[in-house]
This record gives sequence, structure tokens and C-alpha cells, in this order.
Amino acid sequence: MNTEGGPADPVAAYEVALTAALHGPGGDKARMIEELRDGFADTVEAHVEEGKPYEQAARLAVREFGTVEEIAPLCQRELTIAQARHTARAAVLAAPFLIACWYLARTSGRLADTAWQLAGTAQSLAVYLAGTAIVAALLAASTAGATGALARRLPTPQRLPLVVAWAGTTTSVTMAVATLALAVAAALATDWPLLALAGALSAAAHAVVAPSARASRRCARLTLA
Repeated sequence: MNTEGGPADPVAAYEVALTAALHGPGGDKARMIEELRDGFADTVEAHVEEGKPYEQAARLAVREFGTVEEIAPLCQRELTIAQARHTARAAVLAAPFLIACWYLARTSGRLADTAWQLAGTAQSLAVYLAGTAIVAALLAASTAGATGALARRLPTPQRLPLVVAWAGTTTSVTMAVATLALAVAAALATDWPLLALAGALSAAAHAVVAPSARASRRCARLTLA
């Protein structure tokens, strides 16, 4: 009989199943699984101390604590909200980069004639990104309110995580397109360092937001499934 976390240990198997079933921010998921595993292990231990065989104690613990299939939806909902908060926060942290892109593109100097159209595209995108930064900040504030202290009194809107996920996705896609436009414009510009810097800032912001938005979409789909 293995009671120390080996392959046949029900406690270890429970932890593995939870790990596979849940998706969300790494730290939040790890803490949640640790708490659930410890609670399940304590329940098993309590039955063992009552004199029941370990296998029977594990079966009773599953019956009392809940199967992975039973508790996963509630846990996933919590992780989805946590991921939405992470994505909204990433969008807010990217806002200064977006505003810097707008400023640098608008203040860039004279361009080669063949770059005017690309520069116009880059500048238009940069203006859009500045607006996106404001929207992202407002969305993050509403997300923090809806999933934070306010959630103790009012339920979190069911589709809020999905809205946050797609807002983050739109932001990251726009930043990727702006990065490309700014890079090409910089290659053709006489005053290229500012456009190159704007492109680098846009790329950095995209790298921050895109993975979080992708994780939010996955979590939101799991919650709404």
C-alpha cells in the first residue's frame, strides 16, 4: 500500500487530475491546487485515524470532499476571474507604451517620400492605440471592481471575463500591426530612430498583453462551456 504520494496514491492522483482540469494564472492555480490537495489529504487522514483502511478512507474522502468533476467548475470560475484581472492589469501596464507610441509617431521628423503612406498608417494606428489604452484602463478598473470587494455584494457578470479576453486580444493584435507598420516606416524614414523606438515599445506592449489575453480566452471558454 502506498500512502506517500506514489503513482497509486489517491491523494497524488487527485492532485494530478485537478492540475489537468484547471487552467488559469500559474500562481493562483498552484495555490488553489495546494489548498484542495491538503484538504483532501486531511479528509483521508481523518478516516484513517478512525481505523479505516487507506483505500476505503480515500473513497470516503472523495464522497465527502467531492470528485474532481464536481469541484472543477467552481474552481475554474474563480481562476477565470483571476485571469481576467491579470489580463486587465496587463492592458493597463501596457498603456504607457501605447501612449509613447502615439507620441513618438506623431513627433517623428521628415520621411522619405515612399514612406509617407506607411507613416500615416503607423500614426493612425498609434492614435488608435492611445484610445485603446484609455479603454483598457477603464475596463481594468471595472474588472477590479466587479471581481474584487464589490463581488462580495454583487455577483460577477458571467461574460465579463470573455469581454476582458477579447478586449485584450484586440489590443494585442492592434499592437502587432502597429509594430510592423512602424518598423517598415522606420526603414524608409530619414528620422528613423523615433519610429524604431515606437515600434520597439509597441512590440514590448504586445509581448505583455498577448499571452495573458490568450489565457483569458481559454479560461472564459472553459467557464462558459
